[in-house]
Amino acid sequence: MICNFCYRHCNIEEGSSGFCNVRKCIDNKIVSPNYGYLDAIAIDPIEKKPLYHFLPGTKTLSVAEVGCNFHCDFCQNWQLSQSEKSDTIKQIKPQELIDYALAKNIPSISFTYSEPIVWQDYVVDTSALAKEVNIKTVMVTNGSFSKEARESLAPLINAFNIDLKGDEYYYKNVCKGELKPVLDGIEYMVEKGCHVEVTTLLLEEFHTIEIVEKLGKLLKERGVEVWHLTRFFPTYKMNDSDETSETFLARMIEVAKGSNIPYIYGGNSSSEYSTYCNKCKKKLISRNDFTNNIEKECKNNIKNGKCSYCNNLIYGIFS
Repeated sequence: MICNFCYRHCNIEEGSSGFCNVRKCIDNKIVSPNYGYLDAIAIDPIEKKPLYHFLPGTKTLSVAEVGCNFHCDFCQNWQLSQSEKSDTIKQIKPQELIDYALAKNIPSISFTYSEPIVWQDYVVDTSALAKEVNIKTVMVTNGSFSKEARESLAPLINAFNIDLKGDEYYYKNVCKGELKPVLDGIEYMVEKGCHVEVTTLLLEEFHTIEIVEKLGKLLKERGVEVWHLTRFFPTYKMNDSDETSETFLARMIEVAKGSNIPYIYGGNSSSEYSTYCNKCKKKLISRNDFTNNIEKECKNNIKNGKCSYCNNLIYGIFS
């Protein structure tokens, strides 16, 4: 039986699992034994996804099942992503999650922490219900969708943060994945009008000026307008590696700006996270520590999606 959740299209024999070890063939059907068993649930600032141009200053209900279709040596959430079986004893059905978000007055639900591509049946079911009650949905993903997944998710998910991890060598040797499906996923979601922000976790051991220049070019060609470059901290199979320095991050941000992507941010860093108008350069959103009233500042400085100072259109969804 063929699983159509990701680009791998695993052919799974009876009683076996796909590459992700999550999707299984039981009684000649591909099933998700962990469906609805959420091993992580939290209320986060939307900025922590990271999403800086999607409902700034609001909270999001973050949830995760276990599993991933990549095996990145540097994974920051490996306890969830590299697990095969849920430790949770209580299943949370999609409607229960919607009811919880409504009760807490949370405007969005984020499928995050692990890789929601491999548990997208839960994502799809929950997102369809969310749409009925005007709750927005977010997918934080490695972007390696199958064609079928792209087509089913694009109409349902309001915002994507997609990782673009590195070049072809990096994907193959460090992530056990492929670059092309990710680029195809980014391109598709941008073309369909979904809100898309991209994140690249920088490792000094692998990422060079030439690689960052290449990634910037690839993203610019696909219409990406928001790019997060974040620092790596030692964990999982790279626990003995050095953390990415602030100096290296700052240098790569300057390199990335050469791509002419209008909004570029540093992450996991002491660098400034604020949003400026890319035309008049006025500061529109201050978010140095995410504790100030971002939502109020956004309403004052971005009206009808435009800069209040110069009327320049600002990429994003702000209300």
